[in-house]
Amino acid sequence: MTRKSIWTRYGFAWVTLALFLITLTGHWIFGWYSYANEQLALQQPAEIGDYTVQMMRDTLENWQSEFLQLLWQVAGLAILLHVGSPQSKEGDDRIEAKIDAILLAVEPKKGDSLLKDIDDEYEGRHTDARFVRMLERRHS
Repeated sequence: MTRKSIWTRYGFAWVTLALFLITLTGHWIFGWYSYANEQLALQQPAEIGDYTVQMMRDTLENWQSEFLQLLWQVAGLAILLHVGSPQSKEGDDRIEAKIDAILLAVEPKKGDSLLKDIDDEYEGRHTDARFVRMLERRHS
């Protein structure tokens, strides 16, 4: 099995990071124009220090109300799914156990070796052995 580059393995993350940086940059650029126009209307000079403080405040307010909430809903739940919380694995394990049982019922002699080959190919993802043992007891 060939190893993919970091760009391929994390392609979605790179695209997300690029979109994040583009939108953050746009937010700050258009914020500058808004700030400069506001200062011009007030006949005040546009100062980088004041602008930076105002934009950091606005950015953090947006992150607090939107970004952090979305971050938890998407990234947090994706992490839980990836680490295998009981709720995330329940459906997959059940489906895999059913497929294994069907394979063993159809090809009892070849089933075990085929399942071992599949598990080896997919880096040790193993079905809950309890269902395999139950099927074996029925056929004995």
